[in-house]
Amino acid sequence: MNKDTLFYSIDISKDVLRSIKRSLKSIEKEIKLIEQKLNNLIKEAHQELLTWVESIPGIGRKTGILLLVLTDGFERFNSASELCSYAGITPVIRQSGSSVRGQARISKIGNQKLRNLLFLCSFNACKYNKGCKALYDRIVAKGKSKKLALLAVCNKLLKQAFAIAKSRIPYDENYRSTLVKIS
Repeated sequence: MNKDTLFYSIDISKDVLRSIKRSLKSIEKEIKLIEQKLNNLIKEAHQELLTWVESIPGIGRKTGILLLVLTDGFERFNSASELCSYAGITPVIRQSGSSVRGQARISKIGNQKLRNLLFLCSFNACKYNKGCKALYDRIVAKGKSKKLALLAVCNKLLKQAFAIAKSRIPYDENYRSTLVKIS
């Protein structure tokens, strides 16, 4: 490789690098514009519902918006278990006849982005959400893995969000269902 070829290839790579940087800036501007439009649409259609869902300790703005967008304001689902199945966080037992018994795992057949966001939310929920913390501690105390406990917290968070959306009652950490026996 001679000296002229080396300088020529360096110039091309600098040009390509500049072009890539310009493209990235353009894409970032488009993403911000789309996020603003999405926020405006959510505010128009479901602002009150978004506020209630965000009031759940552990669920933030991005997860709240994604839940509202994917569920059409929780109108696509009739029960919380349907929503959990859609997210792919329900347990599935894998077995074939009587001889092959696999370990129960989550199905993972569902919306991966929602499942990932809920898993990240479960870390904060274990700290700040009383019900989720109690669930997490109870499962870990039984000797189960922490990851399994976090998945159970994801399931609980989704069920809490569904209950709030359907009942139109803001989150209350001391709320007790009328169906629960108080002993």
